[in-house]
Amino acid sequence: MGCSTPGLSHTVGTMDDEEPVPLTGSSLRPAGVGDVAELLVLQRCCWVSEAILNDTLAIPALHENEQTIQAWVEDKYVWIVRRGPRLVAAIRAHQDGQRWEIGRLMVAPDLQSAGLGRWLLAYAESRAPGSVRDFDLFTGGRSERNVRMYQAAGYELTWPPGDRLGQHISGAVFLTKHRDETSPARAGEAPAGS
Repeated sequence: MGCSTPGLSHTVGTMDDEEPVPLTGSSLRPAGVGDVAELLVLQRCCWVSEAILNDTLAIPALHENEQTIQAWVEDKYVWIVRRGPRLVAAIRAHQDGQRWEIGRLMVAPDLQSAGLGRWLLAYAESRAPGSVRDFDLFTGGRSERNVRMYQAAGYELTWPPGDRLGQHISGAVFLTKHRDETSPARAGEAPAGS
């Protein structure tokens, strides 16, 4: 199965039907329209704690409905992790010029702190096309655990590029990581710097 998403005109690498995941009994695959309702539930479950930490309900993830999630499942790269039949984690990404924007990294609360989020982040980075130079993401300014995880993965707190100012929630922070020039390009694409 190619790792293409309906609505996208290109494929980002390839993957087997199910990728091995560092969580016993789990598998990774691209999200489909049939996963939307469960993604909505997982997303709300994960972002309630973010709302409490950041003292705001003005978090887009808490206000999206099934139609909004279906739109990003169709238009962005979204990968899900299932443990048996249960949806336990997800992440989405899309390319914007030379940037690979990563978002909606979510892990079921009872499985957090087991490394699944770090693994998903690395996986999403590995799926970026060869033309990508930077990985970008936002998180809550008071979400210290998230910020520490991203910094441990090589991300730096900084100001978002000018074209992204105001496109995030109040109180969110922007993190970026320059792609390592020695990392291999995605299959079928020119190496970085070509």
